[in-house]
Amino acid sequence: MNHSEILYSIQNLPDSERPRERLMRLGAESLTAAELIAIVLGSGTKQTPVLQLAQLILSKFGNLQQLADATIQELCQIKGIGVAKAIQLRAVFNLGSRLSKQNISTKYKIEHPIHAYNLVKDELLSEKRELFVIIMQDAKGCSLGYHIVSVGTLTEALVHPREVFYPAIRHKAVSVILIHNHPSGDLTPSKQDYELTRKLIEIGQMMGIPINDHLIISDQGYHSLRQNSELFKYID
Repeated sequence: MNHSEILYSIQNLPDSERPRERLMRLGAESLTAAELIAIVLGSGTKQTPVLQLAQLILSKFGNLQQLADATIQELCQIKGIGVAKAIQLRAVFNLGSRLSKQNISTKYKIEHPIHAYNLVKDELLSEKRELFVIIMQDAKGCSLGYHIVSVGTLTEALVHPREVFYPAIRHKAVSVILIHNHPSGDLTPSKQDYELTRKLIEIGQMMGIPINDHLIISDQGYHSLRQNSELFKYID
């Protein structure tokens, strides 16, 4: 091990200066980005201690946003980063991104299907499987956040009414919007889409949590069943 490796080795730092110990004593805000990344990675290699590896990663991508956007393949190009560590990094940054979107969604007023589409499109359009999502709304039509109800296959997502209305009740939602993606790109509603929507509308009316719309989205845009079917004719 050369001098620079000794310098960057966490094992050679005093206990009080190691990232994990400093986080426990002073909080995550006291750590540098490289130190936080080092904690996520957990370990380095014989040639590159973990803190040095974290600094190499930041240097490679330039800033945190570029790193957050990096693919697993791009991360694996860095010596010392295998698939497992690349997956750890992708998972951490994706969680941060989801939290950010959830925070932004709060008090976001939905007055048109495009508003609902814009709220969830980034998460759903990157999926190769069907995801069924509900957006929960307050009495003024503002978003209380959204919840992934079901993760399906390439062609369908199985949805049970209790999974739709449980998060709505838990978050004290006044109404909900249903959304699911079609990875194929085709926005045409299926017979099952109509049947499920009708069923959930009926249950929502009985529970006092109306369904405001059901959107089908893909990389081609969105299809609003409220705007394009008779299902919502008697719901105001």
